[in-house]
Amino acid sequence: MFTKILIANRGEVARRVNRTAQAMGIQTVAVYSAADAQALHVQECNEAVCLGEPEAAQSYLNIDKVIAAAKQTGAQAIHPGYGFLSENAAFAQACANAHITFIGPGVEAIRIMGSKSEAKTCVQPAGVPLIPGYFGADQSLNTLQLEAERIGFPLMIKAVAGGGGKGIRIVNSAGDLQAALESCQREAKNAFGDATVMLEKQIIKPRHVEVQVFADTHGNVVHLFERDCSAQRRHQKVIEEAPAFGLTEQQREAFGRTAVQVAKAVNYVGAGTVEFLLDARGEFYFMEMNTRLQVEHPVTEMITGFDLVQWQIEIAAGLPLPATQETIHIDGHAFEARLYAENPEQGFLPAIGMVELWEVPDSIEFRTGTHAGRTAGIRLDSSMRSGLAVSPYYDPMVGKLITWAPTREAALNKLADALAQLRCVGVKNNLAWLRSLCLHPEFAAGGYDTGLIDRMTMNTKTPASSIETHTVQALAGLARWALHSQIRHKKTSDPLAMLDGFYSSAPPLREDRWAERDHIFATHTHVAAQGDVVHIQCREFALICTLHNSGNLIALPRLKGTITNGANAGSVFDLIWHGDNLSVHVGAEQANLQWQNPAHIHADQGHDAHGVAAPMPGKVFAVFVKVGDTVKKGQPLIGLEAMKMEHTLNSPCDGVVQTIPHPVGDQVTEGTELIHFSDDAKST
Repeated sequence: MFTKILIANRGEVARRVNRTAQAMGIQTVAVYSAADAQALHVQECNEAVCLGEPEAAQSYLNIDKVIAAAKQTGAQAIHPGYGFLSENAAFAQACANAHITFIGPGVEAIRIMGSKSEAKTCVQPAGVPLIPGYFGADQSLNTLQLEAERIGFPLMIKAVAGGGGKGIRIVNSAGDLQAALESCQREAKNAFGDATVMLEKQIIKPRHVEVQVFADTHGNVVHLFERDCSAQRRHQKVIEEAPAFGLTEQQREAFGRTAVQVAKAVNYVGAGTVEFLLDARGEFYFMEMNTRLQVEHPVTEMITGFDLVQWQIEIAAGLPLPATQETIHIDGHAFEARLYAENPEQGFLPAIGMVELWEVPDSIEFRTGTHAGRTAGIRLDSSMRSGLAVSPYYDPMVGKLITWAPTREAALNKLADALAQLRCVGVKNNLAWLRSLCLHPEFAAGGYDTGLIDRMTMNTKTPASSIETHTVQALAGLARWALHSQIRHKKTSDPLAMLDGFYSSAPPLREDRWAERDHIFATHTHVAAQGDVVHIQCREFALICTLHNSGNLIALPRLKGTITNGANAGSVFDLIWHGDNLSVHVGAEQANLQWQNPAHIHADQGHDAHGVAAPMPGKVFAVFVKVGDTVKKGQPLIGLEAMKMEHTLNSPCDGVVQTIPHPVGDQVTEGTELIHFSDDAKST
């Protein structure tokens, strides 16, 4: 067995691998970029080596630097995690050349399965069912157009070296093909260094079902059953579950048997995932094989009781598989929700910034080993803590929340409850949106397809908040009074002391204006405090609360308490300020408000707001209009590449383009104006 391994990754997966390795008595080496110097994985490993600048190409993707770090520290093996170099055949070969064990499959298996087109060619002789398509070497526009006509529309363009939802476009007609090809090839080149694409017939309303496989160096291959990963946005998974809902035993056996055939076709060794599409008739088709540990591997650990990272390490050390197919069984049901720094209200655009508060309830645990996380049925794999920043250089995932229970319904309810208890303040995130997905009737019923989230976005007008309107307004007024008191006294952040000096006869501080999404409302609030009981009068509505003496929990102003009257009587509330933003939590529900600071409103007066600004740092890769063009609301204007993905920014209104300050190739920061409309826009 190894005595020291290097973990060639960052974030939650680096912490995940480290915990298992240390539990096995193996010393660990972390690598990190300058942006991750304070990261938790750096602190928790036995040693750490800085690879260089924040850009991944200068650090986590630099093969020479990773190999040098392993040699420098005497690491006998390298675990690549997922992402970065995990599916890079050149990296696996570099490890072999340096006499360092790569904890993963062989070079040839990575190379073959790293190309979606070659993978299909390899498994076809084994009788593995394939989606009709084109995966040839000829990448000329004429050939791709002819093949697209043969396949028929709608179809999908996929980068052959793709992964993580990148390099995928859906094309509904021949007229859209060329633009989609160029966009897909450009994104594939930027993300994977390979612009080669393939075409596939689009399966209508498919489910995405994948099977976990393991193989050792002694010729043994097993599967650990399937996961359903159909809940996706932008072709990226957000909630996964195991086992897949509604499969017959015959279907489950067929999935497992086919996945094992795929692994055997390339003499596979280690952990791999074989991905399929399941259509409405019950037929399934091979998509690809991921030659690494998956982000969603914890749900398989939860239903089987095995530590998959331990399996990886033992297999790489030459040991046989620790279980046979006959001894692997499904126990209960598990879900995983991916926690992202992103804005669901703006097309799930990635978000960056400082996480001022990251608070995890005591009921959530992070364990490895047999039945990891099963004590409470709730597990969190994360690398986040209060005071860490979400960087623009890497994937915006900040953690994964995993739940287990004997039944699917119980596991899903547990996930929704746990999402409501987590606190992430300071950067936009998808926690509340994930909870709404858990409660969506179609998702809760199971058997949903990959188009569910798109249908939710298009067909459902999600209310700004499910908390009773008067309650939100009264608590917002309470939060403003409390914050004003804290600013005035500057003595304490004890929520009880904050309200010292407030009486029912005191006049309102001012009319406070708030924004919740696109809704603006005002509050006129009187607050009376007696001990830990406060009476809030907000226009005709009265609310009585009992405050909890939380003390100086964090640097952010915060109030916690219990509502004692009205529709929300008995509910615990939690009010957290971040700048001019207020998070209002009542029970399991959440509202996000922005106080309309009069100073900010005044500063914006006279400024023509008719324009488009960069929602995140990125590089302009395309400009679809020119100065003088008349544009309509919703028309594409600018293409921005950020976090290795392309984002199209559309016009917020009708207007005439006056200026385009930044041409293609410019690197811009968040908030930079990219398009400015003339005064004509004001009248449209």
